[in-house]
Amino acid sequence: MNRISIIALGVHDMKRSVKFYRNLGFKSEETSDEPKVIFFDTVTGTRLELYPIQGLAEDINAANPPKIVEGFAGITLAHNVESEEKVRDTIELARKAGATVAKEPQSVFWGGYHAYFADPDGYYWEVAYNPYLKEV
Repeated sequence: MNRISIIALGVHDMKRSVKFYRNLGFKSEETSDEPKVIFFDTVTGTRLELYPIQGLAEDINAANPPKIVEGFAGITLAHNVESEEKVRDTIELARKAGATVAKEPQSVFWGGYHAYFADPDGYYWEVAYNPYLKEV
């Protein structure tokens, strides 16, 4: 089990989140602005799924759904890019789409360059240039 096929994010407002991810450039065959669930394609083949958060909790266990918490859940999503300039460009794209920039682009102790933004539901994305990665 060494492959992630889908990353599902429980969202509070489907319409807002669908618009946000479309503005970041994510594509889907789904055309509705407020679907019951949506799967966005990615270049690597993994899909990004948005699902109403209460429905996702109930899908896990209808009789005893996990608690829905506000704030940092101890997980981030990462988008690696080819250069420091691409980090800056991606952060500006996210900012224009409505993201909250949590950390402006900057050099990192491990030799790379990165920044963080949060989507409308508070999921944190790291945008990074890692000169040690062969594939981006």
